Amino acid sequence: MAHDPPSTGPTGQGGRPPHARNEPAGPTPTAWALPEELRRAFARTLVKAVRVGGGYGGGIYLLSADGRSLVLVMVTGMPRSLVRSWWRVPLSGRLPAAECFRTGRGVFLNDAEERVRRFPQFAAALPYPFGSLCVPVRVAGEVRAVVFVVRAAVGRAGAAGVQRRRLRAVVNRLGTALAGHVTPGDSLRYDGEPIAVRLPGETITGVRVGLFQWDLETGTINADGECCAILGIRPGEYQGPVSGVTGRVLADDRHELEACVEDADRAGRVLGRRFRVLDRGGRPRSVELWGRVARGGDAAGGGRLVGVVVDVGQSAAAVEAAERLPDGVFSLDQDGRLTYANRRLEELLGVARDELVGCYPWDVVPWLSDPAYEDRYRSAMLSQESTSFVVCDPAGESLVFYLFPDVHGLTGRVVRSGVPSGPELSGGGLVQPPVGFGSAATGPGALYHIVHMASVLTEAVTVRQVCDVVVDQLLPLSGGREMAIYVVRDRRMYLARQSGYPDGFLDEFEGVALDASLPGVQALTQGVPMFFESPRQLLAAYPGIPLDEMSAWAFVPLIASGRQVGSCILGFDRQRVFSAEERAALTALGGLVAQALERARLFDLESALARGLQRGLLPRRFPEVPGVVVCARYLPGTQGMEIGGDWYDVLTSERGVALCIGDVEGHNVAAAAVMGQLRSAVGALAGAGLPPQEVMRRVNRQLADAESGLFASCCYVELDQSSGEATMVRAGHLPPVLCHPDGRTEVVDAPGGTLLGVLPDAEYPATTFRLAPGDLLALYTDGLVEEPGEDLEHGIDALRTRLAHTATASLDELADRLVGEARRNTDRPDDIALLLAH
Repeated sequence: MAHDPPSTGPTGQGGRPPHARNEPAGPTPTAWALPEELRRAFARTLVKAVRVGGGYGGGIYLLSADGRSLVLVMVTGMPRSLVRSWWRVPLSGRLPAAECFRTGRGVFLNDAEERVRRFPQFAAALPYPFGSLCVPVRVAGEVRAVVFVVRAAVGRAGAAGVQRRRLRAVVNRLGTALAGHVTPGDSLRYDGEPIAVRLPGETITGVRVGLFQWDLETGTINADGECCAILGIRPGEYQGPVSGVTGRVLADDRHELEACVEDADRAGRVLGRRFRVLDRGGRPRSVELWGRVARGGDAAGGGRLVGVVVDVGQSAAAVEAAERLPDGVFSLDQDGRLTYANRRLEELLGVARDELVGCYPWDVVPWLSDPAYEDRYRSAMLSQESTSFVVCDPAGESLVFYLFPDVHGLTGRVVRSGVPSGPELSGGGLVQPPVGFGSAATGPGALYHIVHMASVLTEAVTVRQVCDVVVDQLLPLSGGREMAIYVVRDRRMYLARQSGYPDGFLDEFEGVALDASLPGVQALTQGVPMFFESPRQLLAAYPGIPLDEMSAWAFVPLIASGRQVGSCILGFDRQRVFSAEERAALTALGGLVAQALERARLFDLESALARGLQRGLLPRRFPEVPGVVVCARYLPGTQGMEIGGDWYDVLTSERGVALCIGDVEGHNVAAAAVMGQLRSAVGALAGAGLPPQEVMRRVNRQLADAESGLFASCCYVELDQSSGEATMVRAGHLPPVLCHPDGRTEVVDAPGGTLLGVLPDAEYPATTFRLAPGDLLALYTDGLVEEPGEDLEHGIDALRTRLAHTATASLDELADRLVGEARRNTDRPDDIALLLAH
């Protein structure tokens, strides 16, 4: 079910702002490429999911054709224009739908507070008070889609368990239905625009229309059954004199019926003559008569009036009531277009109704064009909560806008400030135009992605992490198929990260000088982004430049505080027109990326210096010890500066050989410096021939006297090779694990002392145990055995199991295997040190 992707901009919006003028209200043909049977199944499931989930809107996501994004395939309860920012979300992003798809578990967010705590980037970009429920759709055990429901914020109470179970049951039925349409090789992917499905509205009396023919010469009327019902005359088709109809018209309005004959004679048509008739219950109803005269031959006068009688029901009365109100009254459809405005609103806004209806208010009224005011509409529609705000008109007078939303649109009131307006509404207040806003190029769609990217980049520390974030986030959202990030070193451009390019295509551009005639280079040196909407444009500007299969390009300079950092190149597989919003959004995002890269570059330099310091503090080789084979491993944490206070050492003295391992709190240069001091102190005291408990006591005193503010743990084991006797002292450190030749393992646990540096006069008891030939002793730091959500005992038991079941003749190979799982984890919060003695 993969389709050719539509041309989308950096906001996933096809290059149009969220409320672009003349945007088609219905789905594009691409949207209907979804097979009809699946479309019906999705629609049924989505509407039911919103109902059982207690929501007012929702949607369904499928994986994109390239597998990088989730694409919104269907939406209900919210207009497509309002959720353009959600049309494509990166699969790797920290977003509810993406996490639901990746983990296969439901994601339930009760309110904005929980959204901020669990998904800060998502909350920063959509700071509206609503809750959401995301449930995965499984087909044959594999997650193929995500159904989400948007609902009112419910606080700590959350969605009831029965509500979640019902929602899962609805979604599971969709998975069962999809199983009949998806073969094992079918990827069930989508790249079209979302299909809009309307939620069922309240049942109200609809407008009725009846047909009639009125012979103006004879006065005979021929009416169909619906017309008879509207006029309150006998059922069935009426063929009788006009007096039969006149008798049903209120006496005060009979002149209107007579005027219909005059209009027909004079103009040959009747346009909306309104009068009241009595229904069968004797109650008056407003109707309108429309028609035109069908004359025979060239005869003047006479003929037949052919037309319709429209039962306008309560709508006419409602409009008349709104027109009499002293307040401005208006209504917006789901997309934000004005569908009704009363006379008073015309006066308050200074714009004629004909110019307002069918348009976005912020497009027509200049002083409402600030995105802050449009954001209030978005907030009301997404949260389904009433809100209010104050705006100053050109005359300097304050107008108060009240917004009352539901899933089908929004009704509003406008009053002058100081006019009694009833109780205050939640979310009310004066809205000041944000600094830097006001340009159409920075509408809410673009701002969403700028804010989102800014919040995500704050968590990227290294250059590699920044590049990963840019590729994972910007490439799917822009609809691009290729991306290359180049950084400047020594006045040359070097590739930092690429995605989507053919193998070897970028090789000839590696290390090009900053005076090269290439768009990526000149965009940087000139400080101006370049956009090429077709291969012809690019070749015209740069004849002979190598091309791959892309058809449009954006070359964005990365400049931070005037410093040339690099360039970001986006390639699109279709020719496209880059809108003003896309250009502005990409330029703004380029600035964010440049600042993040510059910050990360400085961090990498400092981190490299710190890692060099730490490598210098750890032993390069161990002394040769008869009868004992020793090896060690150290892995820095991947968070922060990748430097910590873990250390190990093997020391010899007249008393034998000592194994030492320790951990200074913190992950910075200060921790590494204290680690170096402790290692030197332990080495000096051990070399002096002091017993283990005395070594630990004196080291503790030195650290306490240094007043560094840091504490450390340590485990010190002294071995007598001839007897196999071992003496251990622990200062708040984890106990070693002993593995016997037959595979049995045990924890060498014994009383220990407090952490080093806490109590200057602390004592450290010694414990003696014996090692037999073939025994293996493992000393380690907590980074090796810590697991999120588990206690340390669980991690130590896992280490014992790995020691018992890892068959290898090489101690080095064993050490590699023990730290191998941790090495593959790119999100290690703590350092790891391991010291093995056999």
